Amino acid sequence: MENRTSIQDIAKAANVSIATVSRVFNNSNKVRSETANKVLEVAKKMNYRPNRVARRMRVKNSDSLILGLIVTDLGNPFFSDLSRGVEDIAYKNKQALLVCNTDEDPEKEKFYIDSMLSERVSGIIIAPTTGNYDYLRSLKEQNYPIVCVDRYPSDLNIDTVTINNKKGAYEATKRLIELGHKRIGIINGIRNLSTTAGRYNGYKKAIKEAGIQLSKDLVVFENYKESGGREAIQHFLSLDSPPTAVFCTNNLMTLGCYEELHKRRINIPEDMAIIGFDDMPWAVALDPPLTAIKQPSYELGVNAVELLLKRLRKTNGNTMHMVLNPELIIRDSG
Repeated sequence: MENRTSIQDIAKAANVSIATVSRVFNNSNKVRSETANKVLEVAKKMNYRPNRVARRMRVKNSDSLILGLIVTDLGNPFFSDLSRGVEDIAYKNKQALLVCNTDEDPEKEKFYIDSMLSERVSGIIIAPTTGNYDYLRSLKEQNYPIVCVDRYPSDLNIDTVTINNKKGAYEATKRLIELGHKRIGIINGIRNLSTTAGRYNGYKKAIKEAGIQLSKDLVVFENYKESGGREAIQHFLSLDSPPTAVFCTNNLMTLGCYEELHKRRINIPEDMAIIGFDDMPWAVALDPPLTAIKQPSYELGVNAVELLLKRLRKTNGNTMHMVLNPELIIRDSG
């Protein structure tokens, strides 16, 4: 019968981290001998046998390593483009790529992290959810190569490649203000994410500079899905004084905005202007074409995997934080 014991089971029984167990099985010299012996003894008692894939051991001169990429929604064109950037550079460097999708589920994310560790993945690029920051901290403390892309835990000193979200949101909101709008709604994403915080801060900065009072009924937090955009528009239209413009902080929610406004026969931008965060290929096909903040999503992936490869070659060194700038693309919606 196939062995069902996992390194997660061993880590729990030995009272150590998953990363420690992984390093012991990789013959790392970064684990104390007494800890390594304890892990090996537990593994023996639990009749643990690494599978054939897991037997691929990470060595310095290997010509074929496996890298991990964990994103939240591969159905989102932003993450598809980012993933392509990672894959292209990984392939050029003779690295295979294992890609997983979390659906913003912390338990699913933890499962995939553990699975990648058990498969001897050499390093991980991750767009993290909000639920496993302590787990990422544990990996960081073990010097496991990991790069956060697009988002990051604000209190964790870890390699990151991100967008200047505050700048992009500021430019989008300022554009709406320059068009004469004073009641500007914002559709934020998931709370406690760095992307959400950055975009909300950019919005607030532009509002404050213009001398406009921040109105709580014009601020909503949604789910980064089309349904979030639809529900936000429903909320805005239920107000006694709806906004005349909306800044939507994600591409899928922007689609939801368009769907709901078209359904209600509300004209864009005459009745309600829209600016979105993410300039997708379909932006020009919308009616009217979407004014949007363009993110260099492909370049995010390229820079993230290049940073991970550098970290694999040199595990020590200063933590690196790369920030790429977005661009406002003006069309007809706002």
